[in-house]
Amino acid sequence: MGIGIRYPDMACPAFATLPNGAQMPLLGYGTWQANFCVQAGAEELEAAVDAALRCGYRHIDTAAFYLNEPSIGKVIQEKWIDTGKVRREDLFLVTKLPPTRLRAPAVRPTLQRSLRDLRTDYVDLYLVHAPFGILERGDELLPVGEDGNVLLDMETDHVAVWKAMEEEVDAGRAKAIGISNFNQRQIQRILDNCRIRPANLQVELHVYLQQRPLVEFCQQNGITVTAYSPLGSPGSEKIYNSVGIEVTFPDLISNPVVKEIASALNKTTAQVLLRHIVQRGIAAIPKSTNERRIAQNIQVFDFELSAEDMVKLDALDRGDEGRLIDMKFVVGVENHPEYAW
Repeated sequence: MGIGIRYPDMACPAFATLPNGAQMPLLGYGTWQANFCVQAGAEELEAAVDAALRCGYRHIDTAAFYLNEPSIGKVIQEKWIDTGKVRREDLFLVTKLPPTRLRAPAVRPTLQRSLRDLRTDYVDLYLVHAPFGILERGDELLPVGEDGNVLLDMETDHVAVWKAMEEEVDAGRAKAIGISNFNQRQIQRILDNCRIRPANLQVELHVYLQQRPLVEFCQQNGITVTAYSPLGSPGSEKIYNSVGIEVTFPDLISNPVVKEIASALNKTTAQVLLRHIVQRGIAAIPKSTNERRIAQNIQVFDFELSAEDMVKLDALDRGDEGRLIDMKFVVGVENHPEYAW
């Protein structure tokens, strides 16, 4: 089962074809941290989503865990669908099952709540957000025990959850289903026990963490790949610092090799980093609330990186040492049997 990558025109957005035949734009708008941990208010997020849609984005990525589905749903419905600027079928909406709901009976009501918040009858892609479960305690995202560790749900059953995900496809509430932050072993377990194969894997992927073995595995199994944090993730430092973990992430934008290529092409370094990803047939979902950068980030289909440039960027891969988001802001997560790394 192959993956179809369609380039209708260098100046037009490209798409990856999912197993169900749906076309997923390779360049999407990511919303993690857009108002997570109150780094931006609802008004700023709504303005950013509106700007993204005006700039041509039609792939919007969110999650119940981000706490921003209501704001996204409001903009899409009130400013775009109700006014006739866009049809629902022209959008590709992605959301995710949160770790606190990683049990089979929770899948349906959780997706139904997301649909209400997003003001839609279906999502184009519904992902299991993470392979590890967190105990549910009210509406807390990260419930913490007396020892300071997040309360983990150690009875995570991926196969049972996946069967519940498949039922959401049957019901029409999810057009396609996939996983996020899973490793190859975990994906293979689902492939060995599924009726509906995963359509997509969303993982951290950028020039320092190119995920080549995992991407190759997915491509061999007809699974499209989406890169989150494609420009690095400087904003995530605040999340780690908030739980007492001091981190300083490398600045991908300032890498001299990337800057040299960008200068020669008269492009921004962000555009070069994103083009490197989509030229591999991988989707990318950069996040920004700055309208100028939002506009620049989608302008990656009017140029092509040469084979020489691709080799130079490929050489920046640091393997697992390049990973920025190891999820350890979920304090104690490495003790979970399904921690992926």
